[in-house]
Amino acid sequence: MDIRYKPAGQFELTRFEKIHNISFESSYEASIVVAREIADLIKHKQQQNLNCVLGLATGSSPTKVYEELVRLHKEEGLSFTNVISFNLDEYYPMEKSNVQSYDYFMREHLFDHIDILAKNINIPNGTVANEDLYQSCVDYEMKIKAAGGIDFQLLGIGRTGHIGFNEPGSHLNSGTRNIKLDHITRVDASSAFLGLENVPVKAITMGIGTVRTAKRIVLLGWGSNKAKILKKTIEGDVSSSVPATYLQNHHNTTFILDEAASEELTRVKTPWLVTSCIWTDELKLKAVLWLSKLTNKSILKLTNKDYNNNGMSGLLSAVGSAYDLNIVMFNKMQHTITGWPGGKPNADDLNRPERADIPKKRVLIFSPHPDDDVISMGGTFDRLVEQGHEVHVAYQTSGNIAVSDKEAIKFAEICLALNSDSKKSKELISFLKKKTVRVVDSKDVLKLKGLIRRSESLAATRYLGLDDDNVHFLNLPFYETGTVKKNNLTNTDLDIMCKLIGDIKPHQIYAAGDLADPHGTHKVCLDILFSSIDILKKKPYMKDCWVWLYRGAWHEWEPYQIEMAVPMSPDQVLKKRNAIFFHQSQKDGVMFQGDDTREFWVRVEDRNRLTAKKYNDLGLADYAAIEAFKRYHFN
Repeated sequence: MDIRYKPAGQFELTRFEKIHNISFESSYEASIVVAREIADLIKHKQQQNLNCVLGLATGSSPTKVYEELVRLHKEEGLSFTNVISFNLDEYYPMEKSNVQSYDYFMREHLFDHIDILAKNINIPNGTVANEDLYQSCVDYEMKIKAAGGIDFQLLGIGRTGHIGFNEPGSHLNSGTRNIKLDHITRVDASSAFLGLENVPVKAITMGIGTVRTAKRIVLLGWGSNKAKILKKTIEGDVSSSVPATYLQNHHNTTFILDEAASEELTRVKTPWLVTSCIWTDELKLKAVLWLSKLTNKSILKLTNKDYNNNGMSGLLSAVGSAYDLNIVMFNKMQHTITGWPGGKPNADDLNRPERADIPKKRVLIFSPHPDDDVISMGGTFDRLVEQGHEVHVAYQTSGNIAVSDKEAIKFAEICLALNSDSKKSKELISFLKKKTVRVVDSKDVLKLKGLIRRSESLAATRYLGLDDDNVHFLNLPFYETGTVKKNNLTNTDLDIMCKLIGDIKPHQIYAAGDLADPHGTHKVCLDILFSSIDILKKKPYMKDCWVWLYRGAWHEWEPYQIEMAVPMSPDQVLKKRNAIFFHQSQKDGVMFQGDDTREFWVRVEDRNRLTAKKYNDLGLADYAAIEAFKRYHFN
């Protein structure tokens, strides 16, 4: 697929958009397409006996592109001997050997696995003395020009709208320079550095002017946490406050997005404002709920005039009248609400989200980290146990790297106080007190941190009335690297998941469908679950298995996406809070906070209250809080 040009018939759909962009179902699929374009360019240049000059990015966005380029080299003979590379940026100051350096990143993900010539690799020097920094930046610019300019520039985008490290305020004609990092950029990098305080405050970056000289630019955008800034960049005005908007005036730029990253674009979020629509049931619901919010009216108060005045006359033409449509949509939302997430025994379940014909269900809750279960669905968890279902919880990872060294020292000192002769405790305390940011935890420290998370999980599940035998710690191997960077999933991960599902034979599976966590573990855990289900789906017991996806601490399902809404009373909200508090190592100063400075229990209570308010604003009952779920259909 050639991603450089708009497919026929797309101009009307993209009339709000000022940058050519293409959405793919997944970032993996999109990355393969981008890697192949780069490979084709390299081979084309080889045929002309010319060098191919690539501008390369770092971060999570391009990793799959690099993975595919490595595969093309190893399996299909793609050579990089004619490639000259220039990286966008580097932290300053930063040693090349530091695992957080972009020099280290590029070698780990690409350069050490291909045949690029060492002399052709160019990365801004994070070790240059401060007095020589200006000249180093000038030299970098001159080296790009001497190479003939950049043929293909690969970019990511930050939530501030930065490209490279060109933060808001960067000038259109800026060149390679030293820059102070925006606070949001540092917050986004904090998980990789195990804390905001460890993130450098400065960096060296190619300038906007340098980037715009590239003959071809491809920007990668993955995930819902990038959706808002991508909408501003693609549909907004050119502004230094969103540096990526400067690309609107580049002659050959394409943004490559996955579905989640494109969800805020007008043609995706409100397609009826762009063109005529095929009004599916899901789109009707989405449109009606959007109109309700826009007009600040409950569903049943919407009028024909409201629809006509807001670009939705086509919907009325399809359904007849606002009155009839409103009733159908109101009932649809009403039927998502249930106080019986496992189904209500001996009840008419025709208009309920779950089945009543299996009165006592085997329930398996998958939790990526050892606290996602109570953070995301603590109230539903409590209901399922209270209502007599056989509930199991499976913690997919140990969560050990999210325990701070200070917390680990505290527990090691307790162990030493209980046994003053403990050589192991003394070694742990000594190691942790001497440890620097660059040092990776020892196996014993990781074990201690994992045990802290395990004990907290058991305390929380006991509080909710669950027997210890129903709590499973999977410690999936992909996670157990001791660092933020994880391994790819393997058959071993799948075998562990498949065995547990096969042993329990659940009627319900709950899993985290939140892909916006700042270090990607949720996505890998969900991929492993989906792959396991694909392996097992023909098993007889899977015919009775329904899968419900919850969101984590970062986002919630939009109302039109919700298929089961479980209301909570004020007492249940308090009980959920107490369950979260058992995860004490994550309560204060949590290491992977993301862009929200509130503690997890605060943000999740606010989110549950907001979901309840959204339901009430639509004209539905007024609850204290609501936990929301969307069903995943695999049959």
